[in-house]
Amino acid sequence: MAKVVVGLSGGVDSSVAAALLKEQGYEVIGLFMRNWHDTTGTLEGDCPWHDDQVFAELVAKRLDIAFHYVDLSEEYRRRVVDYMFAEYEKGRTPNPDVLCNREIKFDVFLKEALKLGADFVATGHYCRKAEHTDEMGKTTYSLLAGADPNKDQSYFLCQLSQEQLQRALFPVGDLLKPDVRRIAEQYHLATAKRKDSQGICFVGKVDLPVFLQQKLAARKGNIHEILPSWPKYAKYAERESLAELAEPYRYTVRDGKKIGEHNGAHFYTIGQRKGLGIGGRKESLFIIGTDVETNTIYVGEGDSHPGLYRRALRLETEHLHWVNPDEQLRVGESRSFDIRIRYRQPLQKGSLHITEHGAFLLFDTPQRGIAAGQFAAWYDGERVVGSGVIVG
Repeated sequence: MAKVVVGLSGGVDSSVAAALLKEQGYEVIGLFMRNWHDTTGTLEGDCPWHDDQVFAELVAKRLDIAFHYVDLSEEYRRRVVDYMFAEYEKGRTPNPDVLCNREIKFDVFLKEALKLGADFVATGHYCRKAEHTDEMGKTTYSLLAGADPNKDQSYFLCQLSQEQLQRALFPVGDLLKPDVRRIAEQYHLATAKRKDSQGICFVGKVDLPVFLQQKLAARKGNIHEILPSWPKYAKYAERESLAELAEPYRYTVRDGKKIGEHNGAHFYTIGQRKGLGIGGRKESLFIIGTDVETNTIYVGEGDSHPGLYRRALRLETEHLHWVNPDEQLRVGESRSFDIRIRYRQPLQKGSLHITEHGAFLLFDTPQRGIAAGQFAAWYDGERVVGSGVIVG
């Protein structure tokens, strides 16, 4: 009998994952991991970790499975939170959930599971795994989108490797969310009607500026408005090379008028609408640029402002990731993919180009709110092929 360690989070998805695996005949062990202790910036009442553990224990007891607890907070702080602070300090927008899955759930947590004798680890992610064995006996693993288009979490797992996928099980990936709730009720699980967690993985829903001020000091700076008629937009539109198309808009304080103040450019991200504190406009103001060196943020009025849109982006070549390394593109090669640059974004048509000048994604239509530090993931249909960190 294969042994599976399930990451019981105290939520309904991982609870149902454990129930389904036991029903399928696996020996199931529940393992709750605590990854964060500091509550600075956490919004009151947002799923404190001790409640999560209580619910996880109740589920394990109901299913009559072994339950273990592990504190991985030091690794989480070092691998995820410190990285997040460092990225925001540079004026970039990291995705801690992608890092958490790569570095914690399918690395540190996996190692803890192996200590318990696990053959596999399972989570409540809405995604699926497929495997193919060729005529030479080599097995490759694919990461597929979840069956529920409203809950698909394959983007968050876009950095997983063959070794990690080999050990991974995603029992709820073929289900719709309402079905998961229904199964939880059938098993009389304590989590059946519990609200889904939100916010940063294992930290919870936070007031981001307050949270970041643990390490990043607030600094008064100016907000400058850039008009849609800014002359350089026309010049950007005339660019033809990938490197030029992927270059972010570069503003200076002379390009726009000061209309307000903020508490630190590193607290804001491209495309952000809330938190500016400037009213009286016909349309909302959106952040279209940040400069942490001068501590200036640039805004534009309206969702159709040209500063929000670009047709291409550059990727960090040293951190390009291929779920199956055999599919890696070489210098001089390009391929069409379906692409997303943030969670829950509908897949966008485009192409990946590997050139001697870098790696680029070129989209069929301009993309809104491209933010440095975020992950871009490219798909072949419902299969995640690879991912990379956006430079700009």
